[in-house]
Amino acid sequence: MASPAFTGHLPGDRAYRRLIAGLFFAGVATFAQLYSPQAVLPLIASEFDVPPPTAALAVSATTLGLAATVIPWSAVADRVGRVPAMAVGIVAATVFGLLAPFSSDLEILLALRLLEGVGLGAVPAIALAYLSEEVDAAHTAAAAGSYIAGTTIGGLSGRLMAGPIGDIADWRIGVLAVAVVCVASAVLFLVLVPRARGFVPLRLRPTRGPSLPQRLAENLRSPRQLALYAQGFLLMGGFVALYNYLGFRLTEPPYSLPHAVIGLLFLAYLAGTVASPVAGTLASRFGRLPVLLVSSAVMAAGTALTLVPVIVAILAGLLVLTAGFFAAHAVASGWAPAVSEPDARAQASALYYLGYYAGSSLFGWSLGFVFAWAGWDGVALAVLALIAASAALAAGALRNRTRPVNDRRTR
Repeated sequence: MASPAFTGHLPGDRAYRRLIAGLFFAGVATFAQLYSPQAVLPLIASEFDVPPPTAALAVSATTLGLAATVIPWSAVADRVGRVPAMAVGIVAATVFGLLAPFSSDLEILLALRLLEGVGLGAVPAIALAYLSEEVDAAHTAAAAGSYIAGTTIGGLSGRLMAGPIGDIADWRIGVLAVAVVCVASAVLFLVLVPRARGFVPLRLRPTRGPSLPQRLAENLRSPRQLALYAQGFLLMGGFVALYNYLGFRLTEPPYSLPHAVIGLLFLAYLAGTVASPVAGTLASRFGRLPVLLVSSAVMAAGTALTLVPVIVAILAGLLVLTAGFFAAHAVASGWAPAVSEPDARAQASALYYLGYYAGSSLFGWSLGFVFAWAGWDGVALAVLALIAASAALAAGALRNRTRPVNDRRTR
């Protein structure tokens, strides 16, 4: 809850600009190190002499740690405040991120990556709840799109640095270079992000309000919220699996691309950087559900294009599916806390990201067995099935239940 006099920052306000910039750098610090090993998975598999699904655990271990801790982080944020909780998480994650490249064996690497994910869980668990409380309600969808665009820059920069540097030097040097950039981004986040005015921590309230189980139950009883969580689970699972195993496909004949070129494939993330704020703006204008369904259809079209065994078609498909995914993610991730009860917003966001990273961990790993058994066609068809399931759930549970984007409820 917040002071009734505060109705949220408006675009053009200095605090609004600092908030968006601060969350941008939080997104870089989080998502660059989260996915940097994805660009060097074939190199990790080669060094440790393990198959692709085992190498992919270097990504899945971190997303698993993140998924397991988003709800605890949401409770910490309710207790001590949004900004302090994010600050602690980012600092802890960067420490483990600096240590991970020095791992002497795969088991130590996976353990450090798991701990890194525990720290990283603070940002996705809290950022969108913080944003929904600090930005005027008429602009939250667009602001959420801008935040998601920043996360795409983080994901892109991590992969784009790790891949070429890893190919020239060593995968450890590539991952370490990304960790150093994340340290600088974490510092910029701490300097820029404004203090929260739209939320009073529980420790400072005269009455505590609902307990954590009650706040979780409030969201889990809602079919609409469950459908939104399913969007993250299914769409993110398919998206990560495509990126995890595309590198393995393209390093093999008939493509035989070098790892430096594979790293450049992540430039497709720029399509997500553009699509995310556009989707947020369109959702404010036309409603969230139509934009979500169209974005999912775009992702499906891009996935289908990757089935064409021509490198130009594969690259075009990668651009299209990336734009569609991040547009859908921008809508769904901002929708969950925006329509939750005020005291349960952090948990609404945390539950969305629990599904999001659980899908990343599960499908990012398990579709490796589909890749080994049925090749790329099997992976792409499995992802199309995940997209179809997510669209069906959205159409069934979210239709005619949308709340106007500019609705402001009492905080």
